[in-house]
Amino acid sequence: MSIPPPIADMHAEIIAWRRDLHAHPELLFDVHRTAGIVADKLKTFGCDEVVTGIGKTGVVGVIRGGKGPGSAKTIGLRADMDALPIAEQTNLPYRSTVPGKMHACGHDGHTSMLLGAAKYLAATRDFAGTAVVIFQPAEEGGGGGREMVRDGVMERFAIEEVYGMHNAPGLPVGAFAIRPGALLAASDRIIIDIEGHGGHAAKPHKCVDTILVGAQIINQIQSIVARNVDPIDSAVVSICVFQAGDTGNVIPQTAHLRGTARSLTPAVRDRLEQRLHEIVEGTARLYGASAKLTYHRDYPVTRNHERQTAFAVSVAAQVAGGERVDAAAAPVMGGEDFSFMLEARPGAFIFVGNGDSAGLHHPAYDFNDKTIPIGVAYWAKLVETAMPG
Repeated sequence: MSIPPPIADMHAEIIAWRRDLHAHPELLFDVHRTAGIVADKLKTFGCDEVVTGIGKTGVVGVIRGGKGPGSAKTIGLRADMDALPIAEQTNLPYRSTVPGKMHACGHDGHTSMLLGAAKYLAATRDFAGTAVVIFQPAEEGGGGGREMVRDGVMERFAIEEVYGMHNAPGLPVGAFAIRPGALLAASDRIIIDIEGHGGHAAKPHKCVDTILVGAQIINQIQSIVARNVDPIDSAVVSICVFQAGDTGNVIPQTAHLRGTARSLTPAVRDRLEQRLHEIVEGTARLYGASAKLTYHRDYPVTRNHERQTAFAVSVAAQVAGGERVDAAAAPVMGGEDFSFMLEARPGAFIFVGNGDSAGLHHPAYDFNDKTIPIGVAYWAKLVETAMPG
């Protein structure tokens, strides 16, 4: 493992930042405390510019290299800041102090690692060109990456390439995983509203039972991936919410379902949406009810660019050794709004190992602090290698 001594020396300091952020999680765009800490630290580090309020509550720091203009290249490095609406189930001394909220995806670690890289790069400036550190709100369903792109982050800071990183439970600490092309899935929201005819539970023949209709819709939806998608392709359709009724002796008038659809290609994405409409509306009609599907296309596929992926592999190999970098990792059906940044500029998204931890979005999850110097070194080496002067 190749960790520059100044980065190794910062390890304890960065752990303290990370654990403070973990104890004070914030959701979506309401990351004012986190963004404030980030902006203050970037100013303290001596960044050439610190700009707040991009994409509502995003923060950007600009660090100009000390090796002259070189190629005058500008590279963006992005971390996400927001937490999840999950009640933490750990006994950690730094566990969440906010009921119902926790950093269950490691964004506290992502933010802290990029802050560590910013401190190192601002102190050493051993590169030409410009490094732009991007701290994004609302990755967890709010589309903060989309909002920062819409707010002109790429144009305003003349970013030519952009890179992202996410921890991966189950991948050993010190290992990296990446692939060119589709790495993470398109993530779409499914909302289904069913209207039937409510009434007394003892007289179902006088009712149109929305619970029955909802159950049949869920069953039929499961045929989409099994029978409408090429087995060589990947797709997921999951219904995760079923709300209907308030008491045990009344058949409810309405039911409400929510879920997600995931895909790796535009053709499969279109097929999922088409079949969902046909099944939801057709099944409801079959039972004498009506149903409306609202299909929101939220995050596109996170698609890595070929040249930038190869470069990221070479940088990760410098840090961890080539044998610890999987350059042909299998795609993951999770979604990631770094996809919007990769649509705006060429770049690459990489996974860094979190070891044998609980899974992402699990109430017992915790970011592995042993990963910190590895992630910081990756960021620093990426900048120094891409813009050597």
